[in-house]
Amino acid sequence: MSEVLYARAQMAYSLAFHIIFASVGIAMPLLMVIAEVLWLRTGDAEYLKLAKRWAKGTAVFFAVGAVSGTVLSFELGLLFPAFMEHAGPLVGLPFSLEGFAFFTEAIFLGIYLYGWDKVGRWVHVGAGLVVAASGALSAVFVTIVNAWMNAPTGFRVEDGKIVDIDPLRAMATPFALHEILHTLLAAYMATTLAGGAIHAWALLRARTSSFHRRALAISLAVTIPVSLAQPLVGHYAGQQIAVHQPMKLAALEGLEQTQPRAPLTVGPLEVPGLLSFMAFNDPDAVVKGLEEIPVQDRPHWIVRSSFQVMVGLGSLAAGYALFTLAVAVRRRRLPEGRLWLLTSIALGPAGVIAMEAGWVVTEVGRQPWTIYGVLRTADAATPVKDLWLPFAIFAAVYAVLGVVVGGVLVRQVRGTTDPPAEGG
Repeated sequence: MSEVLYARAQMAYSLAFHIIFASVGIAMPLLMVIAEVLWLRTGDAEYLKLAKRWAKGTAVFFAVGAVSGTVLSFELGLLFPAFMEHAGPLVGLPFSLEGFAFFTEAIFLGIYLYGWDKVGRWVHVGAGLVVAASGALSAVFVTIVNAWMNAPTGFRVEDGKIVDIDPLRAMATPFALHEILHTLLAAYMATTLAGGAIHAWALLRARTSSFHRRALAISLAVTIPVSLAQPLVGHYAGQQIAVHQPMKLAALEGLEQTQPRAPLTVGPLEVPGLLSFMAFNDPDAVVKGLEEIPVQDRPHWIVRSSFQVMVGLGSLAAGYALFTLAVAVRRRRLPEGRLWLLTSIALGPAGVIAMEAGWVVTEVGRQPWTIYGVLRTADAATPVKDLWLPFAIFAAVYAVLGVVVGGVLVRQVRGTTDPPAEGG
């Protein structure tokens, strides 16, 4: 591989690792707060056990996410120094705000974990809400940076230099809204599908367990709305991509030629005009094809494959959510059948896989640009040679860390199948 590919690959697996822990850090605090509120309202001790169990999981994921996120920040500066040179004045503000959100989350997570018997009950709930909100805000500010990289605003380029810098206008990039919503929904969906699968598996083993039924119900209370909302946000994202990154849309849909009434392939069918309608709300609209750019600048084939994986798994999750909601509304309780529980288990990894595939679409689909239309990735990468060495070292470190964390989580899951006493 070339030095640039080594740099890109190292950033890629670092981000793929970090995003899992960051997503759980966003979503799990919401689940633990819901469980605690239900305990306070009902007096049911099982909700308290559940809140404490999820709080322990939050602590594990927060710790690993903090470390891997710090590594990513160093890698960004070391592997792509030209990016920071050009973009630093524009993305420094959201990065700084993310730092404040992170420290707020850390402080209040400490209060939540160690304040069960030291602060008032509703003060404790408030601390949990701050953890949930600041975790989400951290994701918002980081995602704004990525959105700016895809649709940069807030500056002019004059004689090859960035001038007239406006950090606030940069944060208002047209990609901000859909990327923020898509990222947050993906985090909640990935976490609650995975958590729900664990408790569905436990219910298969102990069908009368009220602990796991309550846990699954709370997970689904989040899974259902976010899974149904995600396709709508995805549609809006596609329309923004059609306007600002038409070549990415062409790569996603495999459209070779620029044409009006562009077709959309749905399974074995090709529906004329449907892509034009979905992209521009007009079946006769012209959609640009890959022929518009040189072959060497076209997005990699993995972009289309990842897009299909993301859409396919997202559609399955939405179908599952719609069915579960319909049964719950009609019967006033969740489904209980073995097939439904097996489906819940099978969909457990779907959210994580779809989320990873979505980031491949976002990042690889932007290539060959680091800052779209402004700075090419080859020009942003470090001139340092022998990048295979840090690539290999960091890959080994992440592999070991993954095994260690996996072992810790397996013990957590086993403990969940046999909930501890109230003080545990």
